[in-house]
Amino acid sequence: MKKILPFLLLFVAVILAFVFPSVDLVEVKDSTIDTGDTAWLLVSTALVLLMTPGLAFFYGGMVRKKNVISTMLQSFVCMGLITVIWVIFGFSLAFGEDIGGVIGNPSTFFMMKGMLGNATWSLMPTVPIVLFAMFQLKFAVITPALITGAFAERIRFNSYLIFITLFLIFIYAPLAHATWHPDGLMAKAGVLDFAGGTVVHMSAGWAALASAIYLKKRNEPGHAPARISYVILGTGLLWFGWFGFNAGSAGGAGTLAATALATTTTASAAAAMAWVFFDMLRGKKPSALGACIGAVVGLVAITPAAGFVTVPHSLAVGVIAAVISNLVATWRAGTNIDDTLDVFPCHGVGGMVGMLLTGFFATKNVNSAIGGNGLYYGESHLFLVHIAALIGVSIFAFAGAFILLKVTDMISPLRVTPEEETLGLDTTQHDEEL
Repeated sequence: MKKILPFLLLFVAVILAFVFPSVDLVEVKDSTIDTGDTAWLLVSTALVLLMTPGLAFFYGGMVRKKNVISTMLQSFVCMGLITVIWVIFGFSLAFGEDIGGVIGNPSTFFMMKGMLGNATWSLMPTVPIVLFAMFQLKFAVITPALITGAFAERIRFNSYLIFITLFLIFIYAPLAHATWHPDGLMAKAGVLDFAGGTVVHMSAGWAALASAIYLKKRNEPGHAPARISYVILGTGLLWFGWFGFNAGSAGGAGTLAATALATTTTASAAAAMAWVFFDMLRGKKPSALGACIGAVVGLVAITPAAGFVTVPHSLAVGVIAAVISNLVATWRAGTNIDDTLDVFPCHGVGGMVGMLLTGFFATKNVNSAIGGNGLYYGESHLFLVHIAALIGVSIFAFAGAFILLKVTDMISPLRVTPEEETLGLDTTQHDEEL
């Protein structure tokens, strides 16, 4: 029974595709669909999808040669599994009819019901709702993939598939609904998350920390990167795709998208250089790995703030996030927590720093839709709301992930055997070699 669980969802999907064909055509009078906005979101959706293969190279280059294929596949497979779940009921859980401000009705868009024609989503009224659903899908795809760096080199692949399914349903979807649905608890409280600092990076970061603690240390701890060139390639793909991630979240081809693209560029650049210079100040040699990690930390930190802060302040976001993440990574290395690729220091901490700095630097001069300015401009409400949200999301994501890890372990053992770990996951999990 345990062996067939990962394949059960695919079987159900095929059956549902025949039972519930999507033939409903929705025609909305006075539709406001704009071809320019639609074109930009089509491009952005493709750019965000490219980030997941980019992440595969980024992580794959950092692990030992015997685990490269397994690590990369853990990212790549999310493009398949998460897509199937999203189409069936995942999008509904995140953006369906509100239930208590924390989750959507799974039947609202079941099997992409109501997606044909010119129907739109209320917060992106100039693009077809099916495009909005596909754009949001790419965020849902990369989030569980981010977690994989924490338990790299020691997780069973079949068990991993079960865990990311549970993660999407019980952690990602509720956070997406609470933050991005107009009736969500955090949205109504005024929490700002332009493109996923809370929903994507904090949830993945805290789940990564829970995973590292639960699975314990590897038998052979330490880093022996297989291909630094893979890391550089992955960083380039991530940076390129992140323009769709952040600028696409503006929902259209306008000035807000241009601002988000500019802040994304500058924050990442500042963080990359801050990481390198900070290492040099501490007596280390400047490294390609450090520059790449710094760039990604900057991208993570600016994600919640991209459409709310000015370009000069994005430089500050990048520098602050890089220094703090660097210090946390150094601290983590001295503990017994084996977060293999430092997902928590980079994505979790980077996301939290970005969330707090959004509450500090956000201004209505950049985005008039927000309720108030940040602490930098003399208003404290937004900053205090973000502190409260940070605490709540951290507890929910960490505790929830720990519970899901335990449940998964009861269904199918999470960790490979010591012998399999020694031989490498490429051979023992996939019968393949680099």
